[in-house]
Amino acid sequence: MLMPTHNPLPLPIEAERVTDAPRNVPTGPSFQVIEETTWEALEASGRQLPFERPVLVKGGVKHWPAFSKWSFEHLASVCESKGSEAPVKFTDGLVEQGVTKGRPFLPVAPYLRELGKQALATPDPAAGLLPKARLEQLRQQPGERFHLNWAHMQSFKPTTLYLAQWDALETFPELRHDLMIKSLWPGQRLTWEYVFMGPANTVTGLHNDFPHNWFCQLKGTKEFILFPPDQRQHMCPAKKYDWGATLSDINVSRLPEQAKELASFEKANGIYARVEAGDALFVPRRTWHSVVSAEPSISLGMFGLTPYEVATGGAWATLRDWAHHLRMYAWGNCTCHQVLK
Repeated sequence: MLMPTHNPLPLPIEAERVTDAPRNVPTGPSFQVIEETTWEALEASGRQLPFERPVLVKGGVKHWPAFSKWSFEHLASVCESKGSEAPVKFTDGLVEQGVTKGRPFLPVAPYLRELGKQALATPDPAAGLLPKARLEQLRQQPGERFHLNWAHMQSFKPTTLYLAQWDALETFPELRHDLMIKSLWPGQRLTWEYVFMGPANTVTGLHNDFPHNWFCQLKGTKEFILFPPDQRQHMCPAKKYDWGATLSDINVSRLPEQAKELASFEKANGIYARVEAGDALFVPRRTWHSVVSAEPSISLGMFGLTPYEVATGGAWATLRDWAHHLRMYAWGNCTCHQVLK
């Protein structure tokens, strides 16, 4: 069992740069730029949820108090506000691919203050899976297909210390006052909110989620690659169990080492989105996606289900989870239990 620790951060939270030039850079799938709209246009059009395909709403959360209040320093102060900060479980490595590693317990405030220092650096506009200048060109060419710069993924080792899917709103319910969830999730819908905080070069592995998701970017920038459900035959679905999600055996951080998976992956047609501070990205249910952080970031994932969806698909997911914890399904091959060998 992992034991909590109050020691300082044991690892640098900035990804390690790889000095050797990338080799065997794959072509990868082809992509189109995501459909974009603005918050003002979305309100004026009265478009109804859920959308059938991913949509990026520029400025979708800029009217939220959290957009202006949730700095790394502010959240660090909130974490310390109760007098003593309990350690929180961090992600250590990609949980989606390979053997699930042990996850360290660390205090959050020192981590956030270090992220705040890193956020002061000026990002390189030419870095990333798609340089920003090239994205601006592609926005003027709707429907144009292109390939990403997978050499970027080989230029660094993904950071191993990431505060992902933290239920911070349960620990600090006062933070809910800074959100306007109903502006994106109107009507009768149950929602689950999780906070993601980490440095540049965090990588969320390829997977899809059972619920729809509004991904809200409050600080920093993240690059999304997305694949509609009809691309499943190219996604190499994994047998590894994760509640509410289907994982892929494709590791986007190590494509040159995955000949079989890469051959399938390169047949896919994907969608690219650059999600900047203040934006909201709608990810429809069962849409495959992977995320690479371009800058130190604060993000909020808001999963939503109607009562009918909870009673049908949600019930099935719950039954499967019971079977898993009773060691009747996918025991020893999951994201929720560390495998000791």
